[in-house]
Amino acid sequence: MVNTYTSSGATLCPYLCKKMTKEVSKSKPAAGFCSRCGGGASVADMKTRTRFCYVPFYWKSWKAIVCTFCGAIFRSYR
Repeated sequence: MVNTYTSSGATLCPYLCKKMTKEVSKSKPAAGFCSRCGGGASVADMKTRTRFCYVPFYWKSWKAIVCTFCGAIFRSYR
């Protein structure tokens, strides 16, 4: 059962229903190393999706330079 909160007669969906995810769709190797762990770098197409009660209502795509080992984002091109 999902917890719901009521305020002045209106039912509000809990904050657990909202979910934001980041995922890498494609990546290519790039020159350079990670300053944190020493792993290799890659240029990746990133996607962010925000869902509200399992229904996607916002998404964004951009390119970023990320570490292939630890996943740190060094540079973002939006």
